[in-house]
Amino acid sequence: MSRVGKVERTTKESSVYVEIDLDGTGQVEISTGVPFYDHMLTAFGVHGCFDLIVRATGDVEIDAHHSVEDIAIVLGQALREALGDKKGIRRFGDCWIPMDETLAHASVDVSGRPYTVHRGEPEQFNSFVIGGNYPFVLNRHVFESLAFHAQIALHVRVEYGRDPHHIAEAEYKAIARALRAAVEPDPRVGGIPSTKGVL
Repeated sequence: MSRVGKVERTTKESSVYVEIDLDGTGQVEISTGVPFYDHMLTAFGVHGCFDLIVRATGDVEIDAHHSVEDIAIVLGQALREALGDKKGIRRFGDCWIPMDETLAHASVDVSGRPYTVHRGEPEQFNSFVIGGNYPFVLNRHVFESLAFHAQIALHVRVEYGRDPHHIAEAEYKAIARALRAAVEPDPRVGGIPSTKGVL
């Protein structure tokens, strides 16, 4: 059974197309107009083993915010679509990612109930712009938008780190790996992995 989500969304601020195959091999095609975000979404696709296409244009001459947020919204919607009825998945996943001096953790529940907990990013980086194009403070906004629109519970925490590039990248990779584990088919589960019978 194909587990592919395809979503397109156009507003006055951006135009976004996302396609994700949960059973891919990490083939990615990413173009967002925000180079560091391209780097993060590439890592997300590769380390999640998702085939991922993201094509977006937006008013990045004003700020990266609109494009980054809108892409996270559409990525969440595409992920939700790809999951279908969620039969036979593991449902839960978590991952620790060390990246040089940084250690980050993500935990996911494909619950149908959107929730985000995000902790540990050093506050001194809230005004930092990575690569001159991606405001560090957008990390939380991306994770919240993704979780809300995918309808998953997502907990992300940074244990420690001193390089904002490493911190962001470790978080994105941890989320990708946790999601990969959560959406994988579980050969021991034939139906919905919930005592309620629905996710």
